[in-house]
Amino acid sequence: MEPDEPGEALTELRERRLGALGLLQAAAGSGLAAYAVWVLLLQPGFRAVPLRLQVPYVGASARQVEHVLTLLRGRPGKTVDLGSGDGRIVLAAHRCGLRPALGYELNPWLVGLARLHAWRAGCAGSVRFCCQDLWKVNLRDCHNVSVFLAPSVLPLLEDKLQAELPEGARVVSGRFPLPTWQPVAVLGEGLDRVWAYDVHSGSPAGQVPPGPSSASVPGAPTSPAG
Repeated sequence: MEPDEPGEALTELRERRLGALGLLQAAAGSGLAAYAVWVLLLQPGFRAVPLRLQVPYVGASARQVEHVLTLLRGRPGKTVDLGSGDGRIVLAAHRCGLRPALGYELNPWLVGLARLHAWRAGCAGSVRFCCQDLWKVNLRDCHNVSVFLAPSVLPLLEDKLQAELPEGARVVSGRFPLPTWQPVAVLGEGLDRVWAYDVHSGSPAGQVPPGPSSASVPGAPTSPAG
């Protein structure tokens, strides 16, 4: 058996090398897949936007969407989602009677996905998804606005909203609150928390006094303590 030992050792060494090569190939394949997702879904929407205004797409959870609708349900006027992604908030708003409902999204791939979802839901002709930079959208006729944006851009967004939104408009911000505005209602816990703000002309929304309770909205379910 001794003469075969060198051959067996060589075979074992080759198998180990092939195993390591397989792991390396798998890692490279995963990296290429991640890069493909970035190129197709994320990068197209960033090319024309300054770095400080870029916001990566992270879809809203079902609970976040539910909280947004709770704070907007029953309100008249146009409802818009700034940075609408795959369209889930716009479609949910339309279903609960917030009409017209439309979304603004810079990434053409996500706009296409949102339109596909609308078609599958049977409301492609009732909602709109616009491939447009939210910073260039005129909000003067928008009465209900939802935003799920990064904290770094929220100070600039405050200025835009205050300058353009009409009297009585409501803004609902998910995940992160607007930095200087005073919310009239807060709903949810942790990452599912959303904040509602009412816009009043003549004074910054941040100086509007809150209602009887800034932790809930009339008729809305309150989150359990702890």
